[in-house]
Order: sequence, then structure tokens, then C-alpha cells
Amino acid sequence: MSDGAERAAGSATLTEALQERIRQDIILGALEPGSKLRLERLRKIYGASVNTLRETLSRLASEGLVVAEGQRGFAVLPVSLEDLRDITYMRQLLECHALRVSIEHADLDWEARVVGAYHKLSKIDNLVEDRPDEFGDAWEKYNQEFHEALISNCGSRWLALFHRAMYDHSRRYRMLSLKTKPFPRSQSAEEHKAILEAAIARDADRACAILQAHILKGADLDQPGEVAAKAQKRGAARRRQGNASAKQK
Repeated sequence: MSDGAERAAGSATLTEALQERIRQDIILGALEPGSKLRLERLRKIYGASVNTLRETLSRLASEGLVVAEGQRGFAVLPVSLEDLRDITYMRQLLECHALRVSIEHADLDWEARVVGAYHKLSKIDNLVEDRPDEFGDAWEKYNQEFHEALISNCGSRWLALFHRAMYDHSRRYRMLSLKTKPFPRSQSAEEHKAILEAAIARDADRACAILQAHILKGADLDQPGEVAAKAQKRGAARRRQGNASAKQK
């Protein structure tokens, strides 16, 4: 590989790493819904050049996590109950179809992935309810791995990519909701076990029915869209107050 090609590869890797950092900060709520993504401020936070940040934000805009506002720059995608319901509907549509196809093509390798992912998740399920601050991040990680393992035999790269996008968007709402009220993971633990058992038994109808209910309840649980919208308004109020204080100085 030539020096130029190596530099290009290194630059691409750094951009991808930055994209993942900002993506996670949006999903976890560190970058609040509706907030302006000012390049100079982001440059200080992430230690990246303005051009790299602009390219990264453009990529995140293509994922729907960032809004490009023309000459005004970029902002984190706002939240709403309507948006949450749309995301939830699309996620269950994609994930249930992918699970059905995965079961139709089931083999021992797929079964091993699902059982292995469930084993890790079930261990955390037993701990996270009483110690959410300690095990919450691990639960999120293993929960995502379990859902991805379920659909890993669907045979479609595009289906997996679109599902990942919807999963990230739904997770953003869940993380915003968790700031005001704990997520009842014990109920999810029972549903995960039931999905596993139906999937391993190759009962696609039952597995998909349980999975669909499991996903759709996210749009009704503690009205996370309303919770997120309130959080967005509080963040906007804080930013206005901060701007007013800066002008007074």
C-alpha cells in the first residue's frame, strides 16, 4: 500500500471513530435533542478539524440522527411522540420479518449465536434491576447483541443496516426516558426468554408475535416520546439561559 493510500485509510478510520463517538453521544443524550451542533464547540470537545466534523455530521444526517439546516449548520434531530411511534412501527416491521427469515434458514451456527447472546443477556438481567447504574451499560450492549443475533440469519445486508438504524433511534428514546424513570427490565427478561424458546423451537409465528409485542410496548411505556420532548424543551431553555448569560458578560 502506498503512503497516500495508507494516509487515506487512516483518515477514514479516524472519521469512522469520530462518527461512532458522536452517534453514541446523541443516542445516550449527551448531545440533547434539538441542540445546535456548532462546529467550533465540537472541535474543542472531540479534538477534530472543522472539515472532519462537517463530513461526520453529514454522514450522521444521512442516518437521520442529525438535521442539516443549510447555511445554519447542523442540529441534533428533535424528538416527538409521533416520531417514536413511527420508529417503533418500522423497527418491529423490519425485525419481525428478519427474524422470520432467520428461523426459516435456521442452522446450528445461528442457534449457537442466539443462545450465546441470550446467555450473556440473562446473566445481566439478574443483576441490572437492583444495580442499574453498575450494569445498565452492559445490559444495553447485551440486549442489542441478542436482538442482532436473532436476525443474523436473514441473509440481507440492507435489512440488517436498516434495522440497526431503527434500533439506534429507538434506543435514543429509551435512554432519554431512563433519565426520569427506570426501565422495567424484569418484564423484558421474561419476553427475551420466551422469544428464545420460540426461535429455537423454530416456531416463527410465536417468536414473531412475542417480538412484535416486545417492541411495540416501547411506544407506550411511560410515554417516552413525551418524556423526551419535555427533556428537549428543558435543554432548549437551558441553552437560551446560557446564551443570555454569555451576552450579559
